[in-house]
Amino acid sequence: MRRLGVIAVSVAVLLAVSAGVLWFILQKQYEAPGPLAEEAVVVVPRGAGLAAIADDLAAAGVVGDARAFALGVRLFGDARALQAGEYAFAAGSSMKDAAELLASGHIVVHRLTVPEGLTSVEIVALLEAAEPLTGTIDAVPPDGALLPETYHFHRGDSRSVVLQRMAESMTEALAALWPQRSENLPLNTPEEAVVLASIVEKETGVDSERPLVAGVFVNRLRKGMPLQSDPTVVYGITLGKAPLGRSLTRKDLAAATPYNTYQIAGLPPAPIANPGRAALAAVLHPAETDYLYFVAAGDGGHAFAKSLAEHNSNVAKWRKHLRSLQKQTN
Repeated sequence: MRRLGVIAVSVAVLLAVSAGVLWFILQKQYEAPGPLAEEAVVVVPRGAGLAAIADDLAAAGVVGDARAFALGVRLFGDARALQAGEYAFAAGSSMKDAAELLASGHIVVHRLTVPEGLTSVEIVALLEAAEPLTGTIDAVPPDGALLPETYHFHRGDSRSVVLQRMAESMTEALAALWPQRSENLPLNTPEEAVVLASIVEKETGVDSERPLVAGVFVNRLRKGMPLQSDPTVVYGITLGKAPLGRSLTRKDLAAATPYNTYQIAGLPPAPIANPGRAALAAVLHPAETDYLYFVAAGDGGHAFAKSLAEHNSNVAKWRKHLRSLQKQTN
């Protein structure tokens, strides 16, 4: 009996040592760098269990052995803490690193940058092309209702929710900028500021020019001069639904539309695009200038003039530049 007791104790000790060695080996394997050579993104679906998550990670190369990962999480982690979502795993992530990331809920943040001056149709098209977003947009907001900037979202977020955020951002921007506007502007409402800002946005893509372009238009409004802005004529033809795809003609400039600022006085009835913060700030704090005219200068910017004679001279230079470009391409 005594001998059997010694044997039993020996077996128990051996089993304990073996279990300890196995535990040590598994822990080392769990914490060792993984096989991933470069960052990989894995989407963990809602309701996925530990086994399914382990299989997805193994298929993506994040872990080398799905069963070892699942066992490691049960022994050294918390399987109930793993969360659904889209995760970016760093190169060489250990099984422990992977489990901790899945438990952290630090999911991938996507970014959508909306350029200034897009129409609402174009912005909705950007949202529809954003693959991580879900859902449909039932109605296109009016132009001028959305604020162009960079928006952050997660995979699975709703397109309509992001669109609503854009509208709220425009409302907030106007609420902040309008009360700080310069005195004696020929703008009676925030809505009129958006209309003029949309024209400025379409007239120049040069940041430093926006206040000057705004100053020209403010001067013309004060003097009762027509704005004579080509982008408004284009909008009267397309209504922002598609690019014009051609140059304006004399017939276009003479056409009677509510947006043809060669034919109407003052501002058009609504914005022709979605202006950004800089354009809004420019029309609310325009440059103090005597300029009444501007035309493209051929260098990406514009040539400004105080008189019609000076402006006509600048126009002649611009046309000469265009003819030179045409000769180079022929």
